[in-house]
Amino acid sequence: MKYLIWILVILLAIWAFKRSRRVKSDTPKEQPPAPPTPTNMAVCLHCGIHLPHDEVVTGEKGLYCSSEHRAAAQDRNPV
Repeated sequence: MKYLIWILVILLAIWAFKRSRRVKSDTPKEQPPAPPTPTNMAVCLHCGIHLPHDEVVTGEKGLYCSSEHRAAAQDRNPV
């Protein structure tokens, strides 16, 4: 009789576990976040590094990654 009670308890625990997993899987899942949109990239004329177009320093001859590289290329700030 003791073993019969233990078997019933174990079967009840397995049934409850499976039922709880099934209920969770029936709930609608959240949409994954949208992938980030690609940004336009620019190349520094002095060192060749690629950087986002929002971070470039402009010169009369082209685009640079910093004002130091613009000065090293003997370029001026466009007016």
